[in-house]
Amino acid sequence: MIPNMHLTKVGGISENTLRKQETSASRPATGFHEILANQMDTPVQFSKHAALRLNDRNISLTGEQINRVADGIGKADEKGIRDSLVLVDDVALVVNVKSRTVITAISQMQENVFSNIDGAVIV
Repeated sequence: MIPNMHLTKVGGISENTLRKQETSASRPATGFHEILANQMDTPVQFSKHAALRLNDRNISLTGEQINRVADGIGKADEKGIRDSLVLVDDVALVVNVKSRTVITAISQMQENVFSNIDGAVIV
């Protein structure tokens, strides 16, 4: 027998069961929908590569532009697009829709070819 592990019945319920119920009641339950909602609160993530490209190319996005990119990702997701080109003002972003992650970024002022995308969104 392990010390302090004796069980006493209280009204048909053991002390151990009561302790488990108290512990689970004291911490909030996090369900799938809550976790999903929290993930959706993050409008856009940037890969390390994208962050470097933004910095190297002196591209900065305002909060309003990032929100527009997030809206564009949502529209791409509705259409079943996996990897999208998102055009916002004079910036082109290649985005993985499922992870809501910008993969790379360039200024549209130059001639470019985009590969490995299955859709485009202009926001």
